[in-house]
Amino acid sequence: MTISANGLGETREDLASRLNWLRAGVLGANDGIVSVAAVVVGVAGVTNSTGPILVAGLAAVLGGAISMALGEYVSVSSQTDSQKALGAEADEVVSPWHAALASALAFLAGSVLPMLAILLPPPAMRVPVTFVAVLVALAITGAVGAWIGRAKAGRAAVRVVVGGGLALAATFAVGSWLGASGVIG
Repeated sequence: MTISANGLGETREDLASRLNWLRAGVLGANDGIVSVAAVVVGVAGVTNSTGPILVAGLAAVLGGAISMALGEYVSVSSQTDSQKALGAEADEVVSPWHAALASALAFLAGSVLPMLAILLPPPAMRVPVTFVAVLVALAITGAVGAWIGRAKAGRAAVRVVVGGGLALAATFAVGSWLGASGVIG
């Protein structure tokens, strides 16, 4: 007998699983936003030249997506091994390959915003535009993640914005310091 949690014939377990995937997608996108933005803003602290910013950004996008996929694959594989040892049915076990692909795609989706924000404006506006675009995007992902988890959206958005803002400020400060000190540049 199927117990409908949402009036669509979906079980509570189905709904929970779908919400977990959605939440993981939001968090993966959030990671893509913060990680890539921190890298490109750090490099932009050293130089306004498009080439180094583009190369560093693409390396962050690729490395981050692979890292997220690998981490998710290893995590879900361990969970799957445990479920199979406890006698779970095949349709109850999450695919590590699906989880890895979803995580990589979410990271890639999130990384698009900071790449566009740093590359499209004129050099003098790159860092401010990226800061604003990223902080707005983080507020949205924080609120959506909270909504999915039925938590307070405002508190979650502030947490994510503050954390992301600190990451951007730290990497920009380090890049600026290295550029000004003559160590790099």
